[in-house]
Amino acid sequence: MPKDCLICQRIAAIRQNENPYLVRELATGYVVLADSQYFEGYTLFLAKGHVTELHELAPKTKLVFLEEMSLVAEACSQAFHADKMNIELLGNGDAHVHWHLFPRHAGDTAKPGPVWWTPMEQLYGDDVAADPVWLGKLKAALNQALDAVLLTRVGELGAVHDLTLSDTARSGQAGQQPTD
Repeated sequence: MPKDCLICQRIAAIRQNENPYLVRELATGYVVLADSQYFEGYTLFLAKGHVTELHELAPKTKLVFLEEMSLVAEACSQAFHADKMNIELLGNGDAHVHWHLFPRHAGDTAKPGPVWWTPMEQLYGDDVAADPVWLGKLKAALNQALDAVLLTRVGELGAVHDLTLSDTARSGQAGQQPTD
């Protein structure tokens, strides 16, 4: 885990129970709310292992990671009543594989377009930082939606896990990457 990687630092805080934005741990990543909630429900899905590109994940791990991201996006959409989800894997600023999941609503920006057209001072302003009470409500809503989605999709997620993950990874040993 590189010491200069912000995502790795946040994962270390998660593992020490010191990250207030953690929503849930899944097999291949961590679901966290973003520090900024200009787009209410803005969620990140962080890969557990430090890789800088999606193609660097082991093939079987990559399939589960993509499936889990899709389920998190579905839950995010439901929890925050999105009209549309914007889903991005960038990594230019933080070179650690992680998804940005933005629930979008009609009229949430001055003109239709990507979230990054929003001025940075608005997107990351102090007025859109989640206070503890609001953060708790957002986490509860997303956790409830994750429960519903995972329950509904248990068969397909189980099938993906059965096809891809080793018994060690399925047993829930944190921090271990499935092997091919």
